[in-house]
Amino acid sequence: MALLQTQALNKHFGGLHVTNAVDLTLEQGEIHCLIGPNGAGKSTLFRLILGEHRPSSGSITFAGEDITALHSFDRIRRGISVKFQVPGVFKGLSVRQNLEIALQRKQSGAALRGRIDELLEFLGLKADARSLAGSLSHGQKQWLEIGMAIALEPRLLLLDEPTAGMSPEETHATGELVRRLNAKGMTVLAVEHDMAFVRQVAHTVTVLHLGKVFAQGSIDAIVADERVAAIYLGQAHA
Repeated sequence: MALLQTQALNKHFGGLHVTNAVDLTLEQGEIHCLIGPNGAGKSTLFRLILGEHRPSSGSITFAGEDITALHSFDRIRRGISVKFQVPGVFKGLSVRQNLEIALQRKQSGAALRGRIDELLEFLGLKADARSLAGSLSHGQKQWLEIGMAIALEPRLLLLDEPTAGMSPEETHATGELVRRLNAKGMTVLAVEHDMAFVRQVAHTVTVLHLGKVFAQGSIDAIVADERVAAIYLGQAHA
């Protein structure tokens, strides 16, 4: 069953048509990547799904429920979580305290401590548990924020350019983190430019261009599509 669907989704900003009749289906248990050149409408579509923008027309369905009119916090309560491009960790608090903040609404006592320990191990941050979040490397901050986003085990994780600013080694480690999350049953939708990351994780790739769905398929099919190369992949390697 489809976990997320957008139907004929449109977003206008004044006279600018940023998202143009986008139909997108995300299957339960899928890792789905959105790619496309700058200005293609990826970030706008992402924010429509999250509820930061309201569509001009069209609909968004999550787990069989129409969520088009719901606020972001209502979508989060239904099982959607997000990690933005720029890390939003609490730099003056320890790594452990950051995870505690993400978890404390639902857990306490021994259960809370146990869940934090699990996340630290999963994220590879156990040795940094007492370190200030602000002292972490860029990649580690990204992993910590992913940890905060998955703390309450959402059904859908939205990732906005999760490897931006990372080294190739950090990018690969992030891909493996996403694959392990998916193996545990989490569905992931990622907006990403790094094609090595997309190739590493994606089950399905959707290419946006001028606000429209331009192509969709496996990563091999997308890379082999000369039309995609002309608008995007060729630019990325220019």
